[in-house]
Amino acid sequence: MTQITKVLVSKDQLQQRVQELGAEISRDYEGKELVLIGILKGGAVFMSDLMREITLPVGIDYMSVSSYGASSTSSGVITIKKDIDTDIRGKHVLLVEDLIDTGLTLQHLRQLFALREAASVRICTILSKPSRRLVEVPVEYCGIDIPDEFVVGYGLDYAEQFRNLPEVWIVETGD
Repeated sequence: MTQITKVLVSKDQLQQRVQELGAEISRDYEGKELVLIGILKGGAVFMSDLMREITLPVGIDYMSVSSYGASSTSSGVITIKKDIDTDIRGKHVLLVEDLIDTGLTLQHLRQLFALREAASVRICTILSKPSRRLVEVPVEYCGIDIPDEFVVGYGLDYAEQFRNLPEVWIVETGD
């Protein structure tokens, strides 16, 4: 049985960090052509909030990637399920993610967009689990570090449920 047990990050904490990240990104990319690339599905909620806090013109696109397959643990093999439509050559790319865990997916995506000749590739996440990193991946814009707990809400799901919660909750799956 799946139970959400307690709020780990409140709606107010999330909103505050999104505002701060938006202001920082706006300063750092002033005068540059910026494209936000949201990592689906979980990153969509954060990216929607983040782009409204950025005071510059921005392009947006989305991609869907998987490193899990049918398993609950990462295989380390990254599969692109939906690629971007935007030509990012010469543009500054900001990868927008809901949660960074092992770092494997974002390490792969950073390399991929560098090969596609982006002017720069940086990473922005609302949540990070530094204790779970398998590779060191630079995260230029990090929202909130969280402990190694299974979480849902604010775009994160368990079996496609709970993405709509405005807070981040700890989940007990009963597995």
